Amino acid sequence: MKTIKIIICAILSSSILSCTTSKTTKVASQEEYNKYLQKTVVTSESLAQKELDFWQKKLNNQPTQYPYLSKLAKANTLLFSEKGNISYLIEAEKKLLKINQKTNYNKASHLRSLARNYISQHRFKESLELLKKAEVNGENLNATQKMLFDVYLELGAPQKASEYLAEIEDYSDFDYLIRVSKWHDYKGDLSSAIRFMEKAMKKAEEANNKDLKAWSYTNLADFYGHNGQIKDSYNLYLKALELDNSNAYAKKGIAWIVYSHDKKADEALRILDIISNEHSSPDYYLLKAEIAEFKNNLTMKESNIEVYLSAVKNNLYGVMYNQHLAKLYLEELNDAPKALSYIEKEIENRPTPQSYDLLAWYYYKNKDFTKALEIINTHVVDKTFEPKVQYHIAEIYKANGVKDKAMALKEELLESSFELGPLMTEKILSI
Repeated sequence: MKTIKIIICAILSSSILSCTTSKTTKVASQEEYNKYLQKTVVTSESLAQKELDFWQKKLNNQPTQYPYLSKLAKANTLLFSEKGNISYLIEAEKKLLKINQKTNYNKASHLRSLARNYISQHRFKESLELLKKAEVNGENLNATQKMLFDVYLELGAPQKASEYLAEIEDYSDFDYLIRVSKWHDYKGDLSSAIRFMEKAMKKAEEANNKDLKAWSYTNLADFYGHNGQIKDSYNLYLKALELDNSNAYAKKGIAWIVYSHDKKADEALRILDIISNEHSSPDYYLLKAEIAEFKNNLTMKESNIEVYLSAVKNNLYGVMYNQHLAKLYLEELNDAPKALSYIEKEIENRPTPQSYDLLAWYYYKNKDFTKALEIINTHVVDKTFEPKVQYHIAEIYKANGVKDKAMALKEELLESSFELGPLMTEKILSI
């Protein structure tokens, strides 16, 4: 029914944006979420900063006590999560490298900690090498197997990921439940992904673990959004913020609802401005650029893209933004050679269907439709179900005259209009 309504709306008004803006019931309430946008956590007074200061002082007094390095790495990692400043993550890496060197890379817990740090940096192959060492070591093997599932899935090796998922099967375990949920989402089974994430959320609530509750609320909120349960998604973001009003991820989720569903662009920008003043992630500027385009403010769009590019020039980010940069150079900056260089790096570091989708999109943008079709048929179709990838597939089908498959995907994509946003929805309508 949603698809039919969207199509009718487009026919009547020739613009889905004006139709949905006037007829959609608004979900987000400024009165409800505003109280969580106030800055109440000062970095110097945060628990993570206090931990960092405490253990640094201990290490200064006792330089030979290398176990303190692990405590310092944990505090830096927490500060990265809290503030988004990449220097914290890199500082954590330095500490973890030192402690692994001190232990001759023979302690599985330290290997896993460094592997987890590399995952955050999108250095998945290096993470895999460390986890294989930890697996051979055998200490707390279950924890290593869980991370091996994560990394193999990120590297586009679903068969290996499936093998490790079977190894850790335990429906009473929160860690297993979130991974089996992720697996079903990867396979395109959103209803099962939601069911298992709901079970994980209940486990976190039963344990009354604040961090796990917040994590499960925001991840389930994402799934609800993908499933069109926008109000449920919004309510879970609020629950996460009730636990911790510095949760930037939850605030960004609300900003997306305000923009994509409620069509209140200026309010979404206000929320993002508040978040980006407190949390140093370049991602916010790309979203601001998209909203600026929605507002038809091209000056604002270009300004935010420039800020984004300036931010990711920081060498500390390494390969973390290669995928985003490839899309940006391909779609916004019309620099195909530079886009291709990032795409090739991404395929080398992370040969996933999403990486090959970028390569296919590169050939599509350069009018080599046959090559684009060959790549998606070999590396992408039925290997990922992400809506943005499905949109690329639909356009490539259309360009190659495979109209029946393109139209079938178009109908599915219109059901994902919230997840994709109003700009992408307009493009889908023209397929």
